[in-house]
Amino acid sequence: MRVQKLDFSETRSFSSFFLDYIQQTDSLKSFYSRFPLLENFEGQIKEKSKSFSQQQRDILYQALTQQYQDIEVSDKVKNNLTSLKNSNTFTVTTGHQLNVFTGPLYFVYKIVTVINACKKLKQQYPAYDFVPVYWMASEDHDYEEIKSLRVQGKKYTWVTQQTGAVGRFNTQGLTELANEIPGDTTLFKTAYSKGKTLSSAARQYVNQLFQQEGIVVIDADDANLKKALIPVMQEDILNHTPFNLVTQTNSELHQLGYHTQVNAREINFFYLKDSLRARIEKRGERFHVIDSKISFSESEIGERIKNNPEEFSPNVILRPVYQEMILPNLAYVGGPAELVYWLELRKVFELFRQPFPVLMPRNFALVADAPTLRKMEKTGIELSLYFAEKNFLFNHWTLQNTNHELTTGKELNLVTELFENLRARANSIDPTLNAFVGAQAKRTTSALQKVEEKMIRAEKRKQKEKLAQIEAVKDAWFPNNSLQERTDNLLNFYPADPDFIKDLILLLDPFDYRFNILIND
Repeated sequence: MRVQKLDFSETRSFSSFFLDYIQQTDSLKSFYSRFPLLENFEGQIKEKSKSFSQQQRDILYQALTQQYQDIEVSDKVKNNLTSLKNSNTFTVTTGHQLNVFTGPLYFVYKIVTVINACKKLKQQYPAYDFVPVYWMASEDHDYEEIKSLRVQGKKYTWVTQQTGAVGRFNTQGLTELANEIPGDTTLFKTAYSKGKTLSSAARQYVNQLFQQEGIVVIDADDANLKKALIPVMQEDILNHTPFNLVTQTNSELHQLGYHTQVNAREINFFYLKDSLRARIEKRGERFHVIDSKISFSESEIGERIKNNPEEFSPNVILRPVYQEMILPNLAYVGGPAELVYWLELRKVFELFRQPFPVLMPRNFALVADAPTLRKMEKTGIELSLYFAEKNFLFNHWTLQNTNHELTTGKELNLVTELFENLRARANSIDPTLNAFVGAQAKRTTSALQKVEEKMIRAEKRKQKEKLAQIEAVKDAWFPNNSLQERTDNLLNFYPADPDFIKDLILLLDPFDYRFNILIND
């Protein structure tokens, strides 16, 4: 396997907001602290060192030790867990939903990015240790988003009637689903058999896939860890300060022309208990748990926060703050949408006196297999152009490979010149004729464009076989007209190539902010 690089802008797949961040546009610099360059981590280390105490490290270590008690781990994982107690150890973290069987391929790219980032940081700062962390989004309750995976072009779905935080779901039915999926799914069958909940099963398979790289998996749905969040719960639920700060930041971003990713609510916590995870809203003098009969007075919810913090779950606005409060974290690795919403949160971090982490884009990649590469070469269209829409590809090839003049550019130029002359003559006679001449010009231009479209369409019918080849390449690498990494699952690659993950770790550079084409020829 080898790698080629494309600038993000060439892929036509990313928002201007994300591209501006990557390009370090001046207008965005006030919304983050440090850009993800290796040399910028020295300041981040110093800042985090001052804010993260030994007591916090001890609580973290105890929680992780408890979470790992039933799992066999490598020496590398053991050493990383122990290392977290040391003041010179820091983390690089990524987070993701508990998709069944890992979900889309970019989940793997996230993990690979944090692993490689820690390696690079160790080379740059040998006096410190760096631990890659996967933060399980075990408290999310959006089952619809995690229930399916795509393997060899077919969609497989886990059917369950469970509700609430998905990390607490039992794994019933997942080993049976594994039997339906083509290829070797033994790793996942074992994980779903040993893990009694979705979160424990995810820890099992992530550990199995990446333990030799020392990945540490954390489940924040933990009563001891939640105690650190009590001041945040009080400020948010009782005073709504984060809502005001995020609203202010979003207004600033809108003024700069950016579309924000998320909006804060007045209360950014869910009530979490048993199979219930539901929003909290204040109505009048009481705090109501939506879609339930549960409600609290101000004093009651204050006592609940103080004595039972595990019953409250942060939403997307405050989960990042929670993460940074319980981890000695330097950087968060995320996708384009994630990094954009993190840029909305700096004022919230300042409110709770937490260092704002370095925001690192995850690795992005397309795996180009040999058979499809050969098809692509026969089409004569370079790989980078396949990121465009199908119709663009069809038109591009047709115009490049026809014996006929299909475009009407020359005619349009002549018509434009003709009507400009007519407009000048008509204006000298009667200025009110301007509008009429303009309308006729527009009508004629439109007619020429329709002629062009019909000629191209007719030529495409003649080239049906070649366009079918182009379509086959496009569909193979961009299933459902989406990036491969957002649709295909690891099981499309890993069973047939046991070195797949090793190759990713070898080839992907966490500090090279370009799109990777992984050529498997």
